[in-house]
Amino acid sequence: MAYVPPHLRRSQAAAPSSAPPPGPAAPTSAPPAGPSAPASSRFQRPAADFSSQRNGRPSFFDRGGYGSRGGGRVDPRSTEPNPELERELFSSSTDGQLDHVQQGINFDKYDDIPVEVNGADVPEGCNSFAELDLAPSLMNNVRLAKYDRPTPVQKHAIPISLAGRDLMACAQTGSGKTAAFLLPTVNRILTQGSDSSGPPTSQYGSRRGRSKTFPKALILSPTRELTIQIFDEARRFCYRTGLRPVVVYGGADIRDQLRQLELGCDLLVATPGRLVDLIERGRVGLSEISTLIFDEADRMLDMGFEPQIRHIVEGEDMPPSDVRQTLMFSATFPREIQALASDFLLNYIFLTVGRVGSTTDFITQRVEYADDRQKRDVLMRILPECDGLTLIFVETKRAADALEDWLICEGINATSIHGDRSQKEREHALKEFKSGRCPVLVATDVAARGLDISNVKVVIQHDLPNTIDDYVHRIGRTGRCGNTGLAISFVNERSKAILRDILHLMSESNQEVPAWFRDLALSAFAGRGGSGRGGGRMGGRGGGGSACRFGARDIRAGTSSGSGMESQSRFTPQSTQGSAAARDSSRRSGSAW
Repeated sequence: MAYVPPHLRRSQAAAPSSAPPPGPAAPTSAPPAGPSAPASSRFQRPAADFSSQRNGRPSFFDRGGYGSRGGGRVDPRSTEPNPELERELFSSSTDGQLDHVQQGINFDKYDDIPVEVNGADVPEGCNSFAELDLAPSLMNNVRLAKYDRPTPVQKHAIPISLAGRDLMACAQTGSGKTAAFLLPTVNRILTQGSDSSGPPTSQYGSRRGRSKTFPKALILSPTRELTIQIFDEARRFCYRTGLRPVVVYGGADIRDQLRQLELGCDLLVATPGRLVDLIERGRVGLSEISTLIFDEADRMLDMGFEPQIRHIVEGEDMPPSDVRQTLMFSATFPREIQALASDFLLNYIFLTVGRVGSTTDFITQRVEYADDRQKRDVLMRILPECDGLTLIFVETKRAADALEDWLICEGINATSIHGDRSQKEREHALKEFKSGRCPVLVATDVAARGLDISNVKVVIQHDLPNTIDDYVHRIGRTGRCGNTGLAISFVNERSKAILRDILHLMSESNQEVPAWFRDLALSAFAGRGGSGRGGGRMGGRGGGGSACRFGARDIRAGTSSGSGMESQSRFTPQSTQGSAAARDSSRRSGSAW
């Protein structure tokens, strides 16, 4: 029978009797446990259940989808209580899984993470959300979301943003960056537009279908998945505030997104390509933007979005940098990205939290030797050890399909996500994974950056990436917000280019390094002639570990003219330092901050 990719299967997948899944027959070198998951395993899939994995349940778009969230039967501008919507936004899902990251058992250890701030007149950090004087409706949503106290990046980024300052913030993955820019942004829109809960009448044209909307805030992100994730978080914080967030991204029906824009938009979350399309259609205007946010800014440039970004910021009617506020958030900010940011930010504050460009100590990193022929045997040996959601990274789209197919044949509830999946399939796969119905997700790097999938316990790198940046962001899908996680990487001689970087990272994070792996990594380095750290964009990290304790450093440090760099502060655990919060009134005297 010809091979059929899993996502194209229909009824034939529900009748595996004609091709029974292979039994535990494995190479003689396989471990005693055998390749098949035990009958009691949480991975086990009843044979008749496979057909419902993608075809038996309605996708997000069949139920209205992400594009229609905030519209439809629920008036998003309503300030009245809505128990059903409140449960959807803040409570457990139907499968008992929370959609947003909860504090882990190591959350208290976040107070030990070092913080470094560069800039002039740095506002003082906060130790609780109550200190921030947020709008009552927004503060109520913070409580509903069970945000008890801010993470280190939130402690400093939120006061800086509320003071109206531009900000470049670097923090480890899973550190709460999304809330760090959404909370002050929503609060600012509420402050500016408190006299009206609806969109200005000037936003609309005379004919339905040709209206133009003028959002107050714009959030740009590189991928569809991250854009949807930010939008979902924005919906939580906009609940009962009278504000309306809208999301637009490529790969989805643009007509549905146009209908959502016609209903008004206060906060727009977008991918650069789709936003340029909507601007050129005359459906989105940027003249009223007061806050511009870049999330995963370095990734957007890596993916070639610089022309679209420059068109959005410099080629349209967006207010200039001395009028708007601009925030950049990411887990890495190499020197070239900071140089580009100088075109968009003015007199900004540079914030780093923890070992930026590194990984959290809450993630246990483990390496397993496996050549290409052994990988599946090793995978089946370790999968029964995995307790909780497991994310497996592979190199290619075809490899993702093939591995998902093989796992399903082995009786494991698996699904996959990659660039060739339709938007419906990608959203449905993520839903199945988050709910726990398919606790194993096979992914290419399309899912690596920024995705906030709660309760991922294990990340397995079946195929290693080419850069240490991608390695860091892959394993950063676990161990989020103080939760512990496990990252397992399959290594062999083919991955020599990145092995020394991994060795350095494991040593830096106080991980146990097997002697065989140290020898393999050092032999790979010697084979390259000692040319320094390879495989990544972390310029300046070559050689030793001390240079990267904070990973990304402010390129203005040490300059003396035109930089606006007047202070450098380090914040030690349990304390906050820096000058009193100061509004940049001389720069934005005409803005309502």
